[in-house]
Amino acid sequence: MSRQKAKNLSICALIVCAGKGTRAGMHYNKLLYQVGKKSILEMTIDRFQRSLVGSIVLVINPMDETEIQRIVNLYSNVSYCFGGSSRTESVRRGLSELGFCDIVVIHDGARPYVKTETIDESVLSAIEFGSGVTAVPTVDTIKFIKTNKVIRTLSRSGLYNIQTPQAFDFAKLQDAYDKVKGNFTDDSEVFEKAGYSAHIIGGEPSNIKVTHASDLFVPAVSNVRVGVGYDVHRLVPNRRLFLGGVLIPYDKGLLGHSDADVVLHAIMDAILSAASMPDIGQLFSDKDPRNKDISSLYLLKQVHQLITQKQCKISNISSVIIAQAPLLAPFVDKMRQTIASTLEIMPEQVSISCTTTEGLGVVGEGQAIASNASCTMIVDSNLTSKHGKR
Repeated sequence: MSRQKAKNLSICALIVCAGKGTRAGMHYNKLLYQVGKKSILEMTIDRFQRSLVGSIVLVINPMDETEIQRIVNLYSNVSYCFGGSSRTESVRRGLSELGFCDIVVIHDGARPYVKTETIDESVLSAIEFGSGVTAVPTVDTIKFIKTNKVIRTLSRSGLYNIQTPQAFDFAKLQDAYDKVKGNFTDDSEVFEKAGYSAHIIGGEPSNIKVTHASDLFVPAVSNVRVGVGYDVHRLVPNRRLFLGGVLIPYDKGLLGHSDADVVLHAIMDAILSAASMPDIGQLFSDKDPRNKDISSLYLLKQVHQLITQKQCKISNISSVIIAQAPLLAPFVDKMRQTIASTLEIMPEQVSISCTTTEGLGVVGEGQAIASNASCTMIVDSNLTSKHGKR
């Protein structure tokens, strides 16, 4: 019933991102750190795009305006305002920027791994109880320490670690910020001090706040997949040689039903393996006349579309080309750029190296070229945007 009611309400979000990245050891805002092709801030925004939230206001540091403006331009429902000298003041300014809505969700921009389901649950709680504050039970032993000495050990019973998102009835939260003075580390405390009751909902341990440099490399490990692929084709006269989507000048080419690009074939199988999907032999049969002499780059695009539909995001591609001849090193950079462009990732996420077999076997005798590949990907149901322009 609350979800149905939510469709008729104005639901907004404030994403607080006015920090400086000092504790992360950076000289710029950590939210602008790129993870693949997206910044941490974009990852955070994307989580809200599939939620019940209709519009988003970013509360930013004026020093970041140029880069934030570039990000805002990617979305149709995101705007920004400048924050203040403290988190409390930044939220206060953000609330003023919103004007009025029924429910407001406040979230730390440095929590890019929040689940869309958690956002929605906080909203539904706010509709029913006036607030929905995300929290997880404290699992570590908590001690009160003074001058490096343990004074006492606290019982963990009833202790929770508070997270964001935190959703509130907008009018009540606005009233709380009007009444309560001072600086606070989260919004539920302001809400409580104004006499309102903060309703707790269950959070997720994976919803970490990126604070230190090491936190930048803590994705949801359970969502990481790895796949491998291998292919080999015979070299014959009167065929063009395609490797990694690049035409290589040579007097022979690879024999196959398609253009026989062993590099792309190995990469495609590695991608499909990581996504737990059938290999290219099953998806693009050599019995199908439509695949005769087809470009492997075209097939790679098809594979990318298939894994995107399954909410799979490529993290890294690595491939080794095994050939006695021709010399391939001069073409590696172009291969990396071509593959990255087709898969919509950065060239830095594609590694290609070349080796020989020291004259051994059919490859060493110049009769064939082989390639192996591996793919690391992240499977994430929150990757698809609802409102974004992408």
